[in-house]
Amino acid sequence: MNDTTTWPGMQFGIFTVSDITEDPTDGRTPSEAEKIRNTVTLAKHAEEVGLDVFALGEHHNPPFWSSSPTTTLAYIAAQTERLIMSTATTLITTNDPVKIAEDFAMLQHVSGGRADLMLGRGNTGPVYPWFGQDIRQGLPLAIENYNLLHRLWREDVVDWEGKFRSPLQGFTSTPRPLDGVAPFVWHGSIRTPEIAEQAAYYGDGFFANNIFWPKEHYQRLVTLYRQRFAHYGHGTPEQAIVGLGGQVFMAAKSQDAVAQFRPYFDNAPVYGHGPSLEDFSEMTPLTVGSPQQVIDRYASMRETFGDYQRQLFLIDHAGLPLKTVLEQLDILGGEVVPVLRKELAKDRPADVPDAPTHANLVERAGGAREARPNANRGDNLTGGSPYQDTPAPAGASFGIGR
Repeated sequence: MNDTTTWPGMQFGIFTVSDITEDPTDGRTPSEAEKIRNTVTLAKHAEEVGLDVFALGEHHNPPFWSSSPTTTLAYIAAQTERLIMSTATTLITTNDPVKIAEDFAMLQHVSGGRADLMLGRGNTGPVYPWFGQDIRQGLPLAIENYNLLHRLWREDVVDWEGKFRSPLQGFTSTPRPLDGVAPFVWHGSIRTPEIAEQAAYYGDGFFANNIFWPKEHYQRLVTLYRQRFAHYGHGTPEQAIVGLGGQVFMAAKSQDAVAQFRPYFDNAPVYGHGPSLEDFSEMTPLTVGSPQQVIDRYASMRETFGDYQRQLFLIDHAGLPLKTVLEQLDILGGEVVPVLRKELAKDRPADVPDAPTHANLVERAGGAREARPNANRGDNLTGGSPYQDTPAPAGASFGIGR
């Protein structure tokens, strides 16, 4: 696959949380197999209508199916040419950072660099003990695990010791990142300032998934991230890398959009059977109406958050059938995103960075670097070179059959 082009200014895409929900209009619930197939279809169509990013959530409990996002994303990457594969989110608290390093470096290679990831702590409390962790340690886990992940992608040989996993001695994560450049990382949060601080410290991206709360809440997090990004010397606050979530449902006539979406909103567990559709739309970025209403709403995001780099929309949830979601994609790609690209490019300062891609990350790093399979990259057991002529220590295993 060819690497994606460097999109001017911003990236637009969709994300799915992989829920399997009954369609309230006909009482039908799709199977896991059907929903997985539908998600692949959805991602491929996202590229066809001109979107830039497809992001997939991670869950380990019903009614969600996406427990292994990189497997699905690699399959989608093989059937697309430009689309960036991402996550929404990857659980930095309950996944082993060594496995994250391996999986996403592999996804980088098989996609030709069209891969990044969004890290988060998740919103399902029971997942922690399922993977041997304590939810009360959620923040320390996120901080320590990412520190290790960050090093695994940037250091050929890692010696490391922490609180939450066994130490590493002379460890080399394989495969090495494509062209010697780590996948771009977004730190996702809906409420936690410590995550905004973490993103700023490393100079990574911050993704505010503003789909449930008023924009003022997320504005505070983004402002904090921008200030701390500058504090750590990565650039001005305006040069920080920001992504936003969003939700839309559209029809040519706004009243038709409201009528079509209302049964899904009223019955979807994610909305908690709380505020009315009208109240929720007023309080949050959920926009149910005409394409022009969506354009107006999301073009105004810059007034609240400043110039930003990535806008993802949730359109596949709440039991909406595939036919309807594909129609929403047609409107999004055909009528909404082309106008938003132009609107959000107007008067965009020249020093505001473009959205991150593998190509511009390689350029920023001074060019691609080849993997270095030599003596400074030892085997993961002894730290010694796998190419040396000296015999292995007695009893040493090279992992065959393990």
